[in-house]
Amino acid sequence: MQYKKLGSSELMVSECCLGTMTFGEQNTEKEGHEQMDYALSKGVNFFDTAELYSIPPKPETQGSTERIIGTWLKSRQNRNKVVIASKICGRTNANWYRPNNEFPRVTPAQIDYAIEQSLKRLQTDYIDLYQIHWPDRLLDNFGANIYRPMADDYVAFETQLEAMQKHIQKGNIRHIGLSNETAWGMMKFAQVAKDFNLPKVVSIQNAYHLLNRQFEPYLAEISVREEIGLLAYSPLAQGYLTGKYLNGARPEGARSTLFNRGQRYETAPAETMIRKYIELATKFNMHPVTLALKFCATRSFMNSVIIGATNMDQLKLAISAFDTNWSKELEDEVNELHNSCPNPCP
Repeated sequence: MQYKKLGSSELMVSECCLGTMTFGEQNTEKEGHEQMDYALSKGVNFFDTAELYSIPPKPETQGSTERIIGTWLKSRQNRNKVVIASKICGRTNANWYRPNNEFPRVTPAQIDYAIEQSLKRLQTDYIDLYQIHWPDRLLDNFGANIYRPMADDYVAFETQLEAMQKHIQKGNIRHIGLSNETAWGMMKFAQVAKDFNLPKVVSIQNAYHLLNRQFEPYLAEISVREEIGLLAYSPLAQGYLTGKYLNGARPEGARSTLFNRGQRYETAPAETMIRKYIELATKFNMHPVTLALKFCATRSFMNSVIIGATNMDQLKLAISAFDTNWSKELEDEVNELHNSCPNPCP
């Protein structure tokens, strides 16, 4: 397992990060503990969660993933061996995250509350990386491919960073990250941190995979020049890059079978490109999972690739992908396919 510095921070994180959003929904506490034990044994020192999880979001399971990580940390007594990343919800009309049915916003009071609750569930004194799950601004996000002007109403960037700074000074969190953020948002956070002498963000967690390379080229340049490392989520395009959903298949227990939330991956161009990437993997004697994950890991702007699994066979295959070689010939062929149909699944 290789390790990289997380953005401009001092943290060294494994190039494979264990995503845990299935814990408490598709995975039991025991299964979650087994996954974390195995990942750590293979050199994965980076775990990602959120106050929102598990997925799909609902009141009954909100916070369950952090609680499962918390019982693991308490039973294993190994907090110093892992880097824990969590997130505060962005602006939403879902009313079960805050007391008195208040809608989540990234305000100082809500940052205080969210961090306090996450620390309790995680049974730890600090969170290594605390991320804003999606912006406080009104945006079309999660699959949008066009820009639509909306009301210019949001918590000021300096207000968000000032609230985070207080928790860094208290020792509750160590570093700040973004998620599902735009190029403008990245630059505003970077500039405001400089202008007001506030903590800079060190990472951005956005979707990135063979079917969605929209992080390139503009966000990627910001990432490199501002030292804001990418943490790629959904590197298997919610499992569609494995080929298991081709021809309308719905395997028992699979995410889209259970929750029917994968419509962006079910278009004709998407299916065509999935088939082509699977054929490319076969040509190079690789599993499609290995091709997809190793592609992400080899990007110059990548800090860590967030994997997820609902069983141990999936987890073992995913982690093993990071030990695979990546050749110039493979790089060229991947880019040729990408250029033939760029980003069919934003």
